[in-house]
Amino acid sequence: MTDGARRAYRHEMAAAKAATGGDDRWRHLERAHIVSQPDPWLHTCNHAAMLALALRQRDRGEALGQALRILVAAPGSMTGRYPEGNTGRVSAGLKTPMRTPTDLAVALAE
Repeated sequence: MTDGARRAYRHEMAAAKAATGGDDRWRHLERAHIVSQPDPWLHTCNHAAMLALALRQRDRGEALGQALRILVAAPGSMTGRYPEGNTGRVSAGLKTPMRTPTDLAVALAE
C-alpha cells in the first residue's frame, strides 16, 4: 500500500468518525474502502467499521453483507482479487469493479 493511500485511508476514516449524518459517514467509509483494498488489515478494519454503522442503523441486509465481507477482505487483499474502485457496500456487489475517484487514484499511485 502506498503512503498516499495510507494517508487517504486515515483521513477518510477520521472524517467518517467525525461526520454527523449517516449518509456522510457512509460516503467516507466507502472512500476509505477504495484505498484500503490492497492492505489486508486496513481492508478488514474498514469492513468492521461498516458493520458497526450498519448495526447502529439497524440495517440487517447491510450488516449481513458486511459480516460476509469481513471474512473475505483479508484473503482478497492478499491475493489481489478485489474489485478496484468498489465502495464496499452491499449495493455495490462483491465483485463489481467501479470507477475510482481521481483523487483516490492519485493516492493509490503515489
